[in-house]
Amino acid sequence: MKGLKCGGDMYVILVYDINLEEKEGSKVLKKVFKTCKRYLVHIQNSVFEGELLESQAIKLKAELDQYIRKDKDSIILFKSRSQKWLEKEFLGKIEDEKTSNFL
Repeated sequence: MKGLKCGGDMYVILVYDINLEEKEGSKVLKKVFKTCKRYLVHIQNSVFEGELLESQAIKLKAELDQYIRKDKDSIILFKSRSQKWLEKEFLGKIEDEKTSNFL
């Protein structure tokens, strides 16, 4: 996560898109989901968020990189110095309390 210096912690929103058209896609999806869940909070379908140390972010990216198919799948990491620099706005149904503290 080059270019983001913040004393160790960073706030990350991770979104992924796994192509499920082939049989292998569901296996990739399970591995990506489980890996993301170990590091971040699952907030909606293919969206995770949370605070990470730079070392954790590097490990997360390395783990995910070994599972995704570069020609079919994608992962996007949005990074911020901290959650306080990010304004969130929700529209529609909020399914559980995981995100309620961010309103």
